[in-house]
Amino acid sequence: MSTILRQHAENLFAQELEELKKQDDEHRPDNWVLSPRAVVTYLNGGKLKNGFEVSPKYIGNKRLMEIAVATLTTDRALLLYGLPGTAKSWVSEHLAAAISGNSTLIVQGTAGTGEEAIRYGWNYARLLAEGPTPNALVETPVMRAMKDGKIARIEELTRIGSDVQDALITILSEKSLPVPELNTEVQAIKGFNIIATANNRDKGVNELSSALKRRFNTVILPVPDSMEEEIDIVKRRVESFEKVMKLPAEPPALQEIRRIVTIFRELRSGVTLDGKTKVKMPTGTLSTAEAISVVNNGLSMAAYFGDGRLTAHDLAAGIIGAVVKDPVQDKIVWNEYLETVLKTREDWKDIYRACRDLGV
Repeated sequence: MSTILRQHAENLFAQELEELKKQDDEHRPDNWVLSPRAVVTYLNGGKLKNGFEVSPKYIGNKRLMEIAVATLTTDRALLLYGLPGTAKSWVSEHLAAAISGNSTLIVQGTAGTGEEAIRYGWNYARLLAEGPTPNALVETPVMRAMKDGKIARIEELTRIGSDVQDALITILSEKSLPVPELNTEVQAIKGFNIIATANNRDKGVNELSSALKRRFNTVILPVPDSMEEEIDIVKRRVESFEKVMKLPAEPPALQEIRRIVTIFRELRSGVTLDGKTKVKMPTGTLSTAEAISVVNNGLSMAAYFGDGRLTAHDLAAGIIGAVVKDPVQDKIVWNEYLETVLKTREDWKDIYRACRDLGV
């Protein structure tokens, strides 16, 4: 059994990818592991001809995944855009795993990301000793992807400074990366493309230049449409967490997941599910990813500080921590929701009391 805390998608779902490859008799673009249709099956799940069941990685509109995959067969790069917690990085990883068999060619965008993280860098000890030589060059994930015909991933593109973002323009338009110090260039081979992610709630977002925008096809990943869809996402991801972490706890009751998702959806939308009561909205996004985190944290509490059965008492701290990001504004929002909504629900008394007892 692997002791790795979080395996890459191509390793974790190796059996599914192998089965898809065996059954895949459709045209594959150059250097693609699977055909576009098989990639979409891998993402959305389904039953193969031999009865093998492929688990869904993205639970949502299948057409969005078809658009994303189709984009990567063209000369346009793909930008996955949306609110935090809408599975942008998750989808990006699984797309790269299914197309290239390698999801690890990744650049993490931050305010401090420099141009050398995208183009190339230098081993300065060798540079001083030998001057600019191929041996002194340090390849970036983008350069390696270009050489090998694979997918490169750039996380949080809009957190990177605009001047650094524009280093991508030549790569995406000319499909080449000049290395003037060596009087040469790296030309991308077929199969190369870039998947970038960006969220629209970041503070200090650096807007993409119009020149760069034109080189991306944008797919907006929405929050889950329905309650049942979101519950299913949380349930599947929590099951995966339990399996990896080997928690000495019972699987969470569906009712507890439903209550967490209900709280998050109501606060996110500003109205209760029945549409009768308006509620104030907190400053945070209360995404599906945060709902998953709350349940995972509750399971850990139940496993190590409870009887192994997830209860409202185990979930309360995680709920409050997710909702109350601003200690002044969100505290008012949460307390009002607690007293006007949760208190009035007969079968929610346990979660009301657990949250009230903790206070904020």
